[in-house]
Amino acid sequence: MPHYLIAILILLAPLDTPRADAAAKGLALMQEADARDRGWVDARAELDMVLRNRQGQESRRRLRIDSLEVDGDGDKSLTVFDSPRDIKGTAFLSFTHALTADEQWLFLPALKRVKRIASANKSGPFVGSEFAYEDITSQEVAKYTYHYVRDDRLGERAVFVIEAYPAYANSGYTREIIWLDQHMYQPLKVEYFDRKNAPLKVLKLSHYQQYLARYWRPGRMHMQNLQNGKSTELTWKNYRFQVGLDSRDFDQNTLKRMR
Repeated sequence: MPHYLIAILILLAPLDTPRADAAAKGLALMQEADARDRGWVDARAELDMVLRNRQGQESRRRLRIDSLEVDGDGDKSLTVFDSPRDIKGTAFLSFTHALTADEQWLFLPALKRVKRIASANKSGPFVGSEFAYEDITSQEVAKYTYHYVRDDRLGERAVFVIEAYPAYANSGYTREIIWLDQHMYQPLKVEYFDRKNAPLKVLKLSHYQQYLARYWRPGRMHMQNLQNGKSTELTWKNYRFQVGLDSRDFDQNTLKRMR
């Protein structure tokens, strides 16, 4: 065979096929997880938040979250703090988008004003917790690229291990490693790596329950910061779905009316 034909065949040959296959499989698994979680329409839940410092000292907060599913885009959510007194009435509104920057606003009752969260600040801590602003928005598939790593087990659960790389600007992470339950197609554990690719945080999700015979939701989420020794635990309760929320319940005027 002439040398020039050999050169053309080499150029046309697929490069790094195993890696391309791993990317395609990782994406397919996350798309399946997303498809299984569609159609819940709207939801309401209550949470207890426990913040612990390196010494184990605790502070507690109570809050509630309303969520609205948006066809063709990310979800909308409204979070309101009910206690303690110094942050009561603080409200956080988030419009998640798949391909463009999320929109987020924070209402501070002491100042009686709405503050927009800049895109560059998405990696900052959410109201002093170990969850960042980017952690508490809906995790849209299109916001990441993926790499399937392996099948594994986490305790007694069979999982897919998948790496996710943020494709949006101003993320505080270079990558995440997700342990995705093979039955529920929900995460059981997520490891976060900072902008220097050093281990930063570990999120563990447990006490899952199924709602409407389809949708799995965790009862507990524990975020451990590996660098500063602090942690935040969320305990979810009183999940309710399809309670009649619509887009009018998720605007900046709603922020100011929350009590």
